[in-house]
Amino acid sequence: MGKFDGVLLASDFDNTLIYTEDCLRKGLPMPSLSPENRAALDYFMAGGGRFSVATGRALAAFAPIAPLVPFNAPCVVCNGAAIYDWQQQEYLEFSLLEESVLSRAQAVLDAFPTVAVEAYHIENVIHAVHPNEITRNHEHLTRVATVECGSMAEVPMPLGKLLFEEQRPVLEQVAEFLRQRGWADDYELIFSGRTLLELTGRGANKGGMVLRLAERLGISREHVYCVGDESNDISMLTAAHQGFAPANCVPAVRDCGAVIVSHAREGALRDVVDILDKQY
Repeated sequence: MGKFDGVLLASDFDNTLIYTEDCLRKGLPMPSLSPENRAALDYFMAGGGRFSVATGRALAAFAPIAPLVPFNAPCVVCNGAAIYDWQQQEYLEFSLLEESVLSRAQAVLDAFPTVAVEAYHIENVIHAVHPNEITRNHEHLTRVATVECGSMAEVPMPLGKLLFEEQRPVLEQVAEFLRQRGWADDYELIFSGRTLLELTGRGANKGGMVLRLAERLGISREHVYCVGDESNDISMLTAAHQGFAPANCVPAVRDCGAVIVSHAREGALRDVVDILDKQY
């Protein structure tokens, strides 16, 4: 038996496992997984631990980089809307948005003409309505071109997630627009970056899906650990037995009780595995 048998470690990808902010904002190439993080994860998995990525990316956006990341458990994708098994190449679980989300999102676009929407189809396609500069930067980061639609009515169902893209002050107004109409209560509405507002089905978040993954793997909550840097990671950081965050995390993550480790550039996952190595 390995020392990490029965332990699940789930990590956010962008700006946690790999620091991708410069890729998004400056158009730089995506960096590789650091040797420190890779060695730590190889050690963790060799000791029987199960490592999963829990990302806001849709399957289409994570698929190109999945072969570059060492993991040995199904992954949480689409900000908690689904669990995908890479070995079986199939979804194990997913939570889909109802069709009414299309007209509601169109109402947002009508009220806020500069806002873009990326619509994440469950079959590995991302559609974009009103794409803007943020959309194009996001395409560069994810290495996936969107399929442009003229309106939300042209976006095919089923969808796992919508992503609103604009500067934070405008997105704050979008969130308030949804709340004032009573629509926000039907969804998980969370910021995953300064220019990104995510919308998934009610209860579809990283925390809930990580715990469902742990249940599938036969791992108890007291042996679940999560790492993340953004507000959309808080649900899994607080659901885990212990949450960890890189030093570059947003203030809300610091306030949720996560243990702060090195900056994502410097090997945050290495630090987490070092801590678990002492605990087990």
